[in-house]
Amino acid sequence: MAVDARQVLAGFLTMAMFIMLGNMIKRDHFDSVTVTVQETSIIQFDALKEEQKSLNQASTESIQELKPCWAKPVSKEVEQSKGYITFSLTGGPEHHISQVTDAVVIVRYLDATLVLPDIRGSELGQKRNFEDMYDADKFIASLDGVIKVARELPAELTAESPSVVKVPNRVSREYIANNVEPIFQRNSYLRLTSVFPKINLKGNGKPITDLDSTACLAMFGSLEMKREILEVAERMVERLKILSRNTGSQFIAIDLRVDVLEKKGCKEKGNGKKPCYSPLEIRDFLRKVGFNADSTIYLTETWWHESLNPLKEMFPKTYTKDDLIPAEKKGQFLQPGAAELQRALDFQICSKSDVFVPAISGLFYGNVAGKRIASGRTQILVPSKVSSSSPVATDFISTYVSKKNHLAYSCFC
Repeated sequence: MAVDARQVLAGFLTMAMFIMLGNMIKRDHFDSVTVTVQETSIIQFDALKEEQKSLNQASTESIQELKPCWAKPVSKEVEQSKGYITFSLTGGPEHHISQVTDAVVIVRYLDATLVLPDIRGSELGQKRNFEDMYDADKFIASLDGVIKVARELPAELTAESPSVVKVPNRVSREYIANNVEPIFQRNSYLRLTSVFPKINLKGNGKPITDLDSTACLAMFGSLEMKREILEVAERMVERLKILSRNTGSQFIAIDLRVDVLEKKGCKEKGNGKKPCYSPLEIRDFLRKVGFNADSTIYLTETWWHESLNPLKEMFPKTYTKDDLIPAEKKGQFLQPGAAELQRALDFQICSKSDVFVPAISGLFYGNVAGKRIASGRTQILVPSKVSSSSPVATDFISTYVSKKNHLAYSCFC
């Protein structure tokens, strides 16, 4: 008598669920998070790997990925560089994307050579090489013919002092001409420092110029995280999708970090909007727009914090990085001073979730939204007070998507 593989798998899953249920009864609510994830990875992960691939393929087919609608900037053949531009990446990937974009645009305008940046950590003196987080070969190849990129500063300049120039995010042609080019003409060795006076990732609706195309390429086609980081993020996403698939729910990624919430204060502005939302407010928002206890939630918080308990009480399948990072990778990604690597995982997971909810406004939200729009993942729900008696999640779709005013829509169509 032939054995139906689906029946075997169903029986296997049923047994695993009883095992997990028994463990949850024996342990307290908090401890069950780690146990559930560990048991899922050990008992179910290998058995469901092939089925999960099919699920991911079906999901991908339903997502309409946009295509670049910018022309690659005209190749520039410059025999000798007019000078060198250096800078450092600071903050997380959401900052790196904007910093790289501005630097590439400036280098293109000045016909200079860009030196691969280093990465400065949040702690004083902490530094990484570009290759520690990103694929340097792909970065250089993607910009071939657009700008010149050097891996290191020429030896003759190492003893020289560069002119330091502050650059506002989304630097304009006019700003470069008035504030950067005159300094470059006096000293052809510049060091850029990025400032973010305000977060503006909206498109301007104007025809795409050469520098706009350069910005599109730099923002969406140059930076790629190194393979090791991508593989860890992919494993975490697979675990979350398995957990959500088991109950037919959606996998929701929420950018919610307790330390940021404590600094911001999350006070309501005059227009009724808030810059951030607490775990309790996020819990109420998700419940009111139709998500239930079966929903699988990923938080960008690294370790569990007691302030998250109200959220978990209503949504028990809520996890942090500590719950999901493979055990053999925890030493690398959870060690002190690894904040940039942790944010790299957050960025990848929030870009690939079924639903993204930014509990904190700012650059992370804006750049994740851009990546999601480009890949066709437009389920981005912005929290707000729910005043309607019968609200639906689509009422809270990000205006980046509903109004198509994100600059990604200027780069993709």
